Amino acid sequence: ENSLQKTSTRSSVNPSGIFVSPYALNLSSFTKLIKRLQERHPEFSRDEIVEAVQEVRKINKGVLSGLAISAIEEETSAIL
Repeated sequence: ENSLQKTSTRSSVNPSGIFVSPYALNLSSFTKLIKRLQERHPEFSRDEIVEAVQEVRKINKGVLSGLAISAIEEETSAIL
């Protein structure tokens, strides 16, 4: 019996030494989305883009999971 079983809610430190919360959104997808939006809308700051993504989340009942990145990108672009 392994007394050190891993659980899905266990926090960890990634290889670069940055603390990773088990409750954080998927940062790689979020980072990819923000990068794509910055390339598509260079006239907007990162903060403005993040605000628009938050608005999309608000419109979608507080969640982004279940939506394709391309759909989030389109909805965010419409807001921007």
